[in-house]
Amino acid sequence: MNVQIFIPCFVDQLYPETGFNMVKVLEKAGCKVSYNTSQTCCGQPAFNAGFWDEAKSVCTKFLKDFKGTDYIVGPSASCVGFVRNYYGKLFDNSSMHHEVADLGKRIFELSEFLVNVLKIEDFGARLEGKATYHDSCAGLRECKIKEEPRKLLSNVKGLELIEMNDVETCCGFGGTFAVKFEAISIGMGEQKVENAMATGAQYLISTDLSCLMHQQGYIKQKGYSLQTLHLADVLANGW
Repeated sequence: MNVQIFIPCFVDQLYPETGFNMVKVLEKAGCKVSYNTSQTCCGQPAFNAGFWDEAKSVCTKFLKDFKGTDYIVGPSASCVGFVRNYYGKLFDNSSMHHEVADLGKRIFELSEFLVNVLKIEDFGARLEGKATYHDSCAGLRECKIKEEPRKLLSNVKGLELIEMNDVETCCGFGGTFAVKFEAISIGMGEQKVENAMATGAQYLISTDLSCLMHQQGYIKQKGYSLQTLHLADVLANGW
């Protein structure tokens, strides 16, 4: 199966290893992976900030960069959810309407692609210790992902998954929300991390590095030993 990978801006700049680990997992699943080096942003930051004309320009480039029939897989429910749910608003009643509809059917977040498309839940990964999982708002509400990452994590040897309280509550990142409403954002992050800490977990795992980056700031400030990990980093571990 041919798969194009979409690497979001912050993964490219701050967490490139997660991108490499996603490729490692996809190739183990038997996929032929390709990467278009011309790809840039999906347009979400500009869209969320209210700059819809500028966002449309970036989104138009995204549509051109990912032309074709291949599946598109990304390590971010936030970016995938934006493409799937908001491109239609930007290109409604336009000549690119059908391209947008087609793209929405081909783009997937990593865990939903592995479980729902490839039908693979065990990659022979190993990680010793206790972990808790953070449902990102985009994953849970925009991509409708809930069981997929948990199925994958349940097959990681040596890993005990413990659910935290208020697991479906937002962590407070929200992109520009964290900048415009700093105090509220920090308070929400504090609640999420403290709930994770209460489980006794060593690892906090999610499909979204943006959420983990936000929570890592609070973890570091408090001096906690809790380690944040993207799902791809877990699935690529131990083999």
